Amino acid sequence: MDLGISGRRAAVAAGSSGLGLGAARALLAEGARVAICGRDQERLDRAAADLGGDVVPFACDVGSAEGGAEFVELATDALGGPIDILVPNAGGPPAGNFASTDVDAYSTALDLNLLSIVAMCKAAVPGMQERGWGRVVAITSLSVRQPMPNIILSNTARAGATAFLKTLALEVAADGVTVNTVQPGVHDTPRLDALYTPEQKAQVRMGDADDFGSVVAFLCSEQATFVNGLQLHVDGGAYAGLL
Repeated sequence: MDLGISGRRAAVAAGSSGLGLGAARALLAEGARVAICGRDQERLDRAAADLGGDVVPFACDVGSAEGGAEFVELATDALGGPIDILVPNAGGPPAGNFASTDVDAYSTALDLNLLSIVAMCKAAVPGMQERGWGRVVAITSLSVRQPMPNIILSNTARAGATAFLKTLALEVAADGVTVNTVQPGVHDTPRLDALYTPEQKAQVRMGDADDFGSVVAFLCSEQATFVNGLQLHVDGGAYAGLL
């Protein structure tokens, strides 16, 4: 299926590994021109070499509002025009529960997983509205629907991001812009190594980052024009609720 996004300019935050890398790969396969960013230059270089094609890498930290806005600006300049497709994404905050997590840690987590997304959207979405076409597909977490143990910071910040994105979806729908979130469960990514021991990983069914990226790419497509405000869990059936 031709997704109709060949030549579109796409910015994939935290695209140097994991789910962001999977999303970047899927968009490139559909002919999009893609900018990615990452904090680790060596990992970023490996990702760019692996992806090949029309990818532009930036060493940029999207762990804050300033970093998120900077990435969109860099991508806009490098790709030669305003961003058509935005994939907000960032690493997760440190693990911890209510008892072990200091109050001060919440502001850092909100910067990372909420305010950076707000800033990326503020930098990219107005241009999409002006042109009458745009896609925002944010990578969040299944923990938004079903809070996971020992990641209270992520549970909290990503829930706020989901509320922001749902509100944005309603406000920009009439301008030809769709805003959706994709909520991964357990996928085989470097983030998982920080949360699970090898023994725990061996007992869990894990998803593939490239398969996940294909879901992101479809939500960026022409065929997904009427899909808006969706929170789609991609979790292999792990979510236990009926609604």
